[in-house]
Amino acid sequence: MTYTIETEHLRKEYSRKVAVADLNLQVGQGEVFGFLGPNGAGKTTSIKMLLGLAAPTKGDARLLGKPIGNPAARSRVGFLPEHFRFHDWLNGEEFLHLHGQLYGMADADRKQRVPELLKRVGLEEHANKKLRGYSKGMLQRVGLAMALLNRPAIVFLDEPTSGLDPVGRILVRDIIREERAQGATVFLNSHLLSEVEVTCDRVVFIKQGTIVKAVAMNELEQGTVPVEIRSGPLPTDRAALLNGLNRIGRDARVDGDRLYVTIDDQQRLPDLARWIIEQGVDVYALTPQHVSLESLFLQVVGMDGGL
Repeated sequence: MTYTIETEHLRKEYSRKVAVADLNLQVGQGEVFGFLGPNGAGKTTSIKMLLGLAAPTKGDARLLGKPIGNPAARSRVGFLPEHFRFHDWLNGEEFLHLHGQLYGMADADRKQRVPELLKRVGLEEHANKKLRGYSKGMLQRVGLAMALLNRPAIVFLDEPTSGLDPVGRILVRDIIREERAQGATVFLNSHLLSEVEVTCDRVVFIKQGTIVKAVAMNELEQGTVPVEIRSGPLPTDRAALLNGLNRIGRDARVDGDRLYVTIDDQQRLPDLARWIIEQGVDVYALTPQHVSLESLFLQVVGMDGGL
């Protein structure tokens, strides 16, 4: 695989306070990569280092095969920050032309690209409206257009759906998928885990600037499966029933007229159903429960961690 982002033992200290302890990343070309962790985990500092906006204390990092801060690599990066302060005296069209000039884009290219992007983010009718008159969602959209202006090979999106309604979130989701289809890498930081779950190919969880878990989203779908079973009357010897369930899966328990057990492979669901029926227990419903990214986040980070 070709990696567009690589870090080795990346570390950042501020006045002897460690913001990022030991970050090791490999992000592939065309990958939508989720970067998750609690507040204060080092996410923003990590992004700043990758963008060349903060110098690492130790370690190495490369973007597009070049050391971070390399001008040629940076010219192929797009960035939408979480806390943006745009030039509110400009209109949408002027704002994008300004950033196109900063990218060094030719006039003819800008004249084609700016209206194309305004239309793509749903702001075509507001091109001549001053940014000070834009809503939070409209500013988010024009910021997304700005991040895509230079046809980047890597796009860093920090909370890209903040302030957007459901239609706006679908728009962002579609644009991310389009960028991936064109071979761009999307580095996504978001507290909306439901959006991350349906958008990303892979996510990592970090705490104190160190990766504590990495998960491919297809593995999340194919991994352990909690199962809820609605049954008829249970046998008197419930301990024997639970022991039997734990031989098929684990963490078996009874709650009212429900049985709960976790299996490691959904292919074992028929075995589970057959075994329960063989014990003389009627099964009215057997429902696999999807393991959400939110529940995994709570397992990894704990209840005291907030995004």
